[in-house]
Amino acid sequence: MSTSLLQEYEASLIGKSQGTIDNYMRAVTKLTDWIATLPGSNGTFQPEMFTRTAMQTYIDQLDRDGYSPSHRNIVKAAASSFAEWLIEDKELLVRNPTRRIQIEAKPMMAPRVLTFDQRYVLKNLVERADDLRGAALFALGYWAGCRVSDVSHLKMVNLHLKPRSGWIRVGHKGNKMREIDLAKPVRDALSDYLEAELRMSDSKYVFTSQRSERLSEAGVHHWFRSLKADAKKAEWDLIEDVSYHDLRHDFAHRAREAGWTLEEIAFYLGHTTKRGTPAIQTTIRYTQASCEQIKAKIHELN
Repeated sequence: MSTSLLQEYEASLIGKSQGTIDNYMRAVTKLTDWIATLPGSNGTFQPEMFTRTAMQTYIDQLDRDGYSPSHRNIVKAAASSFAEWLIEDKELLVRNPTRRIQIEAKPMMAPRVLTFDQRYVLKNLVERADDLRGAALFALGYWAGCRVSDVSHLKMVNLHLKPRSGWIRVGHKGNKMREIDLAKPVRDALSDYLEAELRMSDSKYVFTSQRSERLSEAGVHHWFRSLKADAKKAEWDLIEDVSYHDLRHDFAHRAREAGWTLEEIAFYLGHTTKRGTPAIQTTIRYTQASCEQIKAKIHELN
């Protein structure tokens, strides 16, 4: 898509909050870049290729990549807004391709608690991969409970490492920034990655890719899938359905087991209200018992 068309659409969003504008532009840019790769697009976004079939295929791909229903609904809302603009303002589209596309909410389930074997396999895969960037990505999820967006948008200016301490400022999602101390495994992994000088030196972001100054959220998901793909058959059977976000859930459970209060976990994970108070109800979902846990303990009654 031409930069001018994107700029025109962004200008049409005046009146919306800056957070909404940022979300819409991010979603529309990714969508149109993807459409430009489809057969018949010749490497550029063409409005006539923005069809219901393309939209449904894109939404399905996001689902397979592990994006939540809420994220997919944001993408759909942004795509619908963009389509209406193309129809009414530019007359480059005849109908809105997002119409009648349903995104079903998945039933609420207890957040994932990894087993001892799953934790062992994942940490073992990270070590065997001998990838310093991957080790740092894993450490932020497993040892710091970071979201994919936290990791993708982490800036060098918000990373502070010392020999015996360290902290980061994260919170890209919802613009709820927080400062959190880092455990030693995270500090060591980040230090090793940065000392190896594997990132783009002129980038303001901690994690970069070969083609961009910032490793995208999709790039983090791709790295995690690639890590799991190197598992042996017995290992794969244990971790096939584990996602990067499950590392965050597991961190919350381990913190609870270590004696953290719900308020402390809420602060660390960024579960806060608009007024900055702990959103305990959200944190409770992260630490609630699962059916498997209850089954394992029911026999202890005897």
